[in-house]
Amino acid sequence: MPANQLFYGDNLDVLRKHIRDESVDLCYIDPPFNSKRTYNQIYNNIGIEDAAQAQAFIDTWLWNDQAAAGLDEILANEQGRFQPQTVELIKGLHAVLGKGSLLAYLISITLRVTEIQRILKPTGSFYLHCDPTASHYLKLVLDGVFCSRGGEYVNEITWCYELGGRISRKAFGRRHDVLLFYTKSEDYNFYWDDVLEPWSDEGVAKFRHEDEKGRYRLIGRFIKGSPIKGHRDISPEWEKTNPELVQRYYLKPGKMQVDFWNISPINQVAKERLGYPTQKPEALLERVISASSKEGDLVLDAYCGCGTTVAVAERLNRRWIGVDITYQSISLIMKRLSDTYGAQVENEISLNGIPRDMASARALAHKKDDRLRKEFEKWAILTYATNRAIINDKKGADGGIDGVAYFKTGKTDNAKLIFQAKSGAVKRSDIATLRGDMEKSAAAMACLITLEEPSKPMIAEAREAGKYLHAEMGRSYDKISIVTVREIVEDGKRLDIPMSVEVLKAAQRNLNEEQLRLL
Repeated sequence: MPANQLFYGDNLDVLRKHIRDESVDLCYIDPPFNSKRTYNQIYNNIGIEDAAQAQAFIDTWLWNDQAAAGLDEILANEQGRFQPQTVELIKGLHAVLGKGSLLAYLISITLRVTEIQRILKPTGSFYLHCDPTASHYLKLVLDGVFCSRGGEYVNEITWCYELGGRISRKAFGRRHDVLLFYTKSEDYNFYWDDVLEPWSDEGVAKFRHEDEKGRYRLIGRFIKGSPIKGHRDISPEWEKTNPELVQRYYLKPGKMQVDFWNISPINQVAKERLGYPTQKPEALLERVISASSKEGDLVLDAYCGCGTTVAVAERLNRRWIGVDITYQSISLIMKRLSDTYGAQVENEISLNGIPRDMASARALAHKKDDRLRKEFEKWAILTYATNRAIINDKKGADGGIDGVAYFKTGKTDNAKLIFQAKSGAVKRSDIATLRGDMEKSAAAMACLITLEEPSKPMIAEAREAGKYLHAEMGRSYDKISIVTVREIVEDGKRLDIPMSVEVLKAAQRNLNEEQLRLL
């Protein structure tokens, strides 16, 4: 079994069914949360702001049967999974907030953080990344889960960034996020030396004296009646005559980190930018992982998104577990790792929850959960395209186009290939429609991926579209191809056209960021 694992599915199910008690050294999570919603709108559950602005939040945290079931589970506490403090807190929040998107969010986090506390080692640490909109509620939730079981609240870390954030003429601009740092017990691991901040040349120059212990500076003690106030340039001679008023401060390998982090966010031209709207900089995760784990430790991210935690853990020689509910994220992580470490990295990762046969593919296609209504399409297209396609989440004028890829036609030229995925019955007219979409979008080729076997009239209709001559490859391809899910899972069939990687990356960067937001 590979040391590293990637799970596709609901993280609550994964945590409960697949992660052992006290097996994880560090857990970091960055749950999706829409910062654009104001505090009053969330608190009062008004929900009257612009629908497009709030859509991502509502899609994720809508009060529905799932939220209601979570509330019932916590309040009933039949298995004794929750501490009395947690039950009483949720009961109180229910009375104050009512049944709305914010309570749905807090219930979801409570369920998952309770499992995270269980799987952490006694020396383990937990970081929850959020924004100031709900951090005060989340701190109460974490106090109930961790502190009531012997854990500790350690820090509220402020991550500040000069770019981005929200600017308003009616408020001070908000340019910071919050990381809440808790531990399983008071005996937790913290690798202080690994996150020291380097001294500047000016800082080092202040250590002007040296003895057998190293370089030092003389600092005046804060003693009542002392003529020395604060840091002064004290001479060694004065130290000899007033030793009680002076102390030696030796130069350490670096300055101690504080809970106020100035780390640049991902900008438009950053090399690590993937086009993912909530992508966090690797420098941020490097500090978290370096401070609270060592090489060989196990790091878990239950909302791994585009895989920054996974990528940094891999680079820092940690073992890791990533979980995400969208196949888009799983695909993006695999591509991110293979681009960095080569295709062989897939052999070092255990992929869980991904369809391996027709039964599991059908189960994914027929899921009733609204959050997963498009997951079959994403899985089918990205698997067949070996993670080289772009999913079209907002179809609009694009009609039935579910995905797009760009393939090389020469050293600098490229052409478009469009995809459509069908989980239900298919017929000849579907091919005619796809042919029209191909022409309207100026695509060179189109591919229909179908769960059901195509009929003979469908195959004939596809053949009538003719062939595309790929001059560079010296071969012809069907302009419209039909690929079955059975061929993908049983025969391992994959797209074999050389792709234009740089064009794909450019298209990914320019894609509307809302298209890649978590469901």
